[in-house]
Amino acid sequence: MMIADKDLLSMQYARILAENAREAQKKLSSFSQESLDGIVERVAETMEGHAAELATLSFEETDYGRQEDKLVEILFVCREVRRALRGMRCVGALKTDAKGNVLEVGVPRGVIAALCPSTSPVSTTIYKSLLAIKSGNAIVFSLHPRATRCMARTLDLIIAAAESAGLPEGCVSYLELSTKSGTTELMRHPATSLVLLTGVSGMVAAAEASGKPLICGGTGNGPAFIERSADVRQAVRDIVFSKTFDCGIAPSAEQCVVVDACIAEQTRRAFEEEGACFLGERETHALAEVLFHHDGRRRRDMLGIDAVSLARRAGFDVPAGTKLLIAERKYVSDADVYNRELLAPVLPWYVEDDWMHACEKCIELLLFDRTGHTLVIHSRDAEVIRQFALKKPVARLLVNTPAALGGMGATTELFPALTLGSGLAGHGMTSDNVSPMNLVYIRRVGYGVRSVDELFHDIKGRSDAAPAAHSDQVAEDRLDTLRQLLQEAIRAISDTEQK
Repeated sequence: MMIADKDLLSMQYARILAENAREAQKKLSSFSQESLDGIVERVAETMEGHAAELATLSFEETDYGRQEDKLVEILFVCREVRRALRGMRCVGALKTDAKGNVLEVGVPRGVIAALCPSTSPVSTTIYKSLLAIKSGNAIVFSLHPRATRCMARTLDLIIAAAESAGLPEGCVSYLELSTKSGTTELMRHPATSLVLLTGVSGMVAAAEASGKPLICGGTGNGPAFIERSADVRQAVRDIVFSKTFDCGIAPSAEQCVVVDACIAEQTRRAFEEEGACFLGERETHALAEVLFHHDGRRRRDMLGIDAVSLARRAGFDVPAGTKLLIAERKYVSDADVYNRELLAPVLPWYVEDDWMHACEKCIELLLFDRTGHTLVIHSRDAEVIRQFALKKPVARLLVNTPAALGGMGATTELFPALTLGSGLAGHGMTSDNVSPMNLVYIRRVGYGVRSVDELFHDIKGRSDAAPAAHSDQVAEDRLDTLRQLLQEAIRAISDTEQK
């Protein structure tokens, strides 16, 4: 009975929040871009001042990753995302011609339902709030059940800062009593215009069934290919750093490594020198047993812990200081858990004869569950890089950079983001690094440049150039068709006005 009451209460709260957000967004829609920018600056500045506190709270509540890396993520949002948003125009007049006529107008979508992952709850919450405010949208969060305290604290700070800078009450809010039923009701509610979901795979089906546009930050499962022309030592350093950042839970981090056969031994030595441990068959099997339950569900207590602790929980020891566990594989198979996204400092290892075979292996890995959104290639061969860019079913290709940071735009020129769209091969409507421009629609203005008489004359003139036997009849038929279409349009408009 208590469960049913809790669900019903959560659903009612969701309705109230969505309706309040709709009314608040109507007020926000009149704000200029400059007014919105002032609120964004206030929020980002406030949250930067609380970054250390929130990093600690996030780590202690979720027990995922490293506290110091949580802090890096939060500061990245408060500084780098904030910097990228400056000067960007999202709402109002975006483009004009030389005469000052408006050609494109940015229009907020309305109310956004937002879900954030327990692996990076604070940084993603701040990021989505900044994007929503910047683009003139209201946003309602559903708290992740494993991160309710840190998300609630983060949102309380954001709301206080934003409203003190002029944001209408209700434009940023959260569902305190979050249940699956309540979250589903929030996404389905008529006031909700868009769903912005990051890293909550269990709610993807409900989000898609809501009938609302969905922007989905999908799972990674992205390979890293080390091609024979690569700077092997630098490539290995990048991969080890990336895959151990926050203990491997960054979704854009490498999920497996594919190596050109002719440099396999050299690459193996480089990994060992950087703190990686290659597992034997017994250790590989033991580790697989603890990463997932027998029914295929992920073992949550195995996420975001360091390599030494992970090995110990699997029943074997690795040298002190080991950063990364590497499991040698040959095939992509539904029965092999190493083909799934591993949110841990663990890398499957594949060796292929040449870049063409590696290309096929990467495609196979990316399409395994059709959610891979990022691929990395380490190479100095421009043509190989070009072929990978042309052929891979992936949202973003990173070149010679750590995937965890490159994918989010920290070490690349991609937009700095914590929601990486996977629409190309996975779920959702975009494959972008999600920015405020994904949260508005563009109203385009078309000015009349010729009259109807000029249009008819132009068409008739072209018809005169047709073969003599058909030209007059073709022209007359086209004119009749245009007249009919115009008459029907006029009647439709008249009927609408009368109603």
